[in-house]
Amino acid sequence: MTLDLYYLNDSAPVRAVLLAGRALGLEFNLKLVDLLKQEHMSPEYLKLNPQHSVPTLVDEDFTIWDSHAIVGYLATKYGTDDTLYPKEARARAIVDQRLHFDSGTLFPRLRNIIHPLLLLGKSVISTEAKRDVEEAYHFLEKFLDGHDWVAGDNMTIADFCCVSTVSSLDVLVPCGSKYPNLAAWYKRCKDKMVGYEEANQSGLNIFERVVKSALSQK
Repeated sequence: MTLDLYYLNDSAPVRAVLLAGRALGLEFNLKLVDLLKQEHMSPEYLKLNPQHSVPTLVDEDFTIWDSHAIVGYLATKYGTDDTLYPKEARARAIVDQRLHFDSGTLFPRLRNIIHPLLLLGKSVISTEAKRDVEEAYHFLEKFLDGHDWVAGDNMTIADFCCVSTVSSLDVLVPCGSKYPNLAAWYKRCKDKMVGYEEANQSGLNIFERVVKSALSQK
């Protein structure tokens, strides 16, 4: 079995897949995609993924992209049980809702900040963007009320996707002590996720350096 993962170190979606891989005991054949060199727009890469995004996973003759689809696929195919992605309809629906929350709410709010900073030369985060992040934190605080994990009492693939995005947002708009459930969950992820330091923190450190450099350009 060879799992090729086309990746970029500081990408939050990539880090979600790396966390899932660690939890499942999988080894990826990592293939760096240098966006600055436009490698994601090469004919070879566009043949794999016409949306030219990272991460992209190639499992033998099967190719899939979007981190949420990838982690669901990996948990379904390679999980020894259904703990990370439950089969029971209601439990799975909650996990899916949290995955959609990441793709439809959390990550767009991250992108709305980093796109101006890293691609448009902006050096400040707008008040509106900060307010949108705070709203997303508020939603997560409610999701976590009475629960250890974002989809209930067990860690699932939704936690991998959400923590990779939240950890990036925290660099830009710190969670602080205003959201105790969220802060406790974030610490829980760091303490309990297999390989968190290598799978998420190392790439997050790169992201933080890039962001701080952009914010200092005033």
